[in-house]
Amino acid sequence: MNKHNSRRHFLQKALFATGGIILAPNFISCKSDDDLGFNFDTTNFTTTKFKEGVASFDPTDSKVIIWTRYSGTTQEIVWEIATDSNFKNKIRDGKVTTNADRDFTVAIEVTQLEENQKLYYRFVNIEDQEVSVIGETITLPKDASSAKLAVCSCSNYQAGLFNVYDAMANSEADIIIHLGDYFYEYAAGGYGSTAENASLNRFHEPDREVITLEDYRTRFKQYKSDVSLQLAHQKKPFICVWDDHEIANDAYKNGAENHDETTEGSFETRKQNALKAYSEFLPFSRLQQDDNSLIYRNINIGNLVNLIMLDTRLIGRDKQLDIFSYFGTSGFDVAAFQTDISNPNRSILGETQRNWLLNQINASNAKWQVLGQQVLMGKMYIPAEMLTAFGASNFTEVLTELVTIKSRLLQNDPTLTEQEKARVTTVLPYNLDAWDGYPAEREIIYNALNGKKIITLAGDTHNAWSNTLKTLNNTEVGIELATAGVSSPGFESFIGTDPTTVASFEQALTILIDDLNYFDASKRGFLMATFTSTEVKSEWIFVDTILTSNYRTEIGNTITYS
Repeated sequence: MNKHNSRRHFLQKALFATGGIILAPNFISCKSDDDLGFNFDTTNFTTTKFKEGVASFDPTDSKVIIWTRYSGTTQEIVWEIATDSNFKNKIRDGKVTTNADRDFTVAIEVTQLEENQKLYYRFVNIEDQEVSVIGETITLPKDASSAKLAVCSCSNYQAGLFNVYDAMANSEADIIIHLGDYFYEYAAGGYGSTAENASLNRFHEPDREVITLEDYRTRFKQYKSDVSLQLAHQKKPFICVWDDHEIANDAYKNGAENHDETTEGSFETRKQNALKAYSEFLPFSRLQQDDNSLIYRNINIGNLVNLIMLDTRLIGRDKQLDIFSYFGTSGFDVAAFQTDISNPNRSILGETQRNWLLNQINASNAKWQVLGQQVLMGKMYIPAEMLTAFGASNFTEVLTELVTIKSRLLQNDPTLTEQEKARVTTVLPYNLDAWDGYPAEREIIYNALNGKKIITLAGDTHNAWSNTLKTLNNTEVGIELATAGVSSPGFESFIGTDPTTVASFEQALTILIDDLNYFDASKRGFLMATFTSTEVKSEWIFVDTILTSNYRTEIGNTITYS
């Protein structure tokens, strides 16, 4: 780098304004800029002003982002990276100045590092004699024989303790993949709060629904005050993408279900506030240095995994369809629904991102093409009768009848009537916020894979799933691995917690949904995906409680795909 971009002025082109969204830039560190040779004793330093801990993000074979936030008045921060936790073998250091424009956060994108290293880092404020905890991170190998990815989503502070983060921090994962809903925008006492968890006193701050920039920043700081989340960030690098709740529930490119412009103002302004705060607290490497609004990007783990992180939420998503709007006094309007759902112009990615995705897959020589994205991609079509009966007093009876009929159909029972067959073959997508609401674009992607199979990682539903991915003509194109939530409630909120009832519901869905291989309806946890040159092993790891810090983990299910 030249003098103009020297160590004291390596802000990434200051603040970019793209599409009206202003995101906090990363500080960029090149090898020639940094090596200040700091050597000081931090024995008597305190850690009180690094209240949100430390974190690292987006490791590659040559760079990684390190992060912290400082709450003191002196804003000059020294950072150090070493290959040992005592910082005797320090490989880089530097100095930056943060300010209120980025809520005193610091994100250093340290480039030109050696591959396949375990690294330690920390931040120091010399004037205040403050030092952060020591973070641990990595650079990736250029030639990888295996990779362990812990996959999570849907962490609701007021729904319970973050034991899942603690479990991931103490796991053998190389990287934590966070697929969104890092926090929830709702007010204190809103979604996630129950009489059962009220004694935990984990009510949202601020106590109102978050809308302003300061609201979003305050909510981030509350979540990052959690000791289990801090430990996960301290011990493992994260690769993150936003979903809807970092902005507002069921968001799309120009609106959200949980946004009322009459009472809450411009959605575009709210989105700007949300994404600016996101970029301050969860920095990410930028696909294009001149366009900070793009969060989609890919990270190669050697020649083993091409991890493609997608934005299925904001940049290109058209407004979701509402299945219940097609029900009227004359029943379900099949023609109107088919016209809308099959519209070839409906998009969840946007044309630019979709073309980029297909180029990435087709150009990659990695063994595994892995999509890190928010919502279920597999076809989740359930009998229409079940959808309309959900929540009704006779739901269990209807479900039992449908399962019995579908089981007989699978066994080619010749006594089945046409009316009975129609009860289980007349199906509708259960969740139009997922890829089922955008089937034409899904089919475009499937048909453009050119024989390559994909692994999709998904979150959003708070439940654990695995689907076989198939085209409309039933050609298999990959497998979906979806993680349970960190703390957000799953189907047990609707069906109850009785083990027999839950087990019956899980079995029913795996029978009624053709491509569904595995489903857990009630447990909180994460997904450990282990990639080798021959297979992917997926383990769904659950915690037994989120109401006390004394918890145990169990492997609920294992699927191997080759």
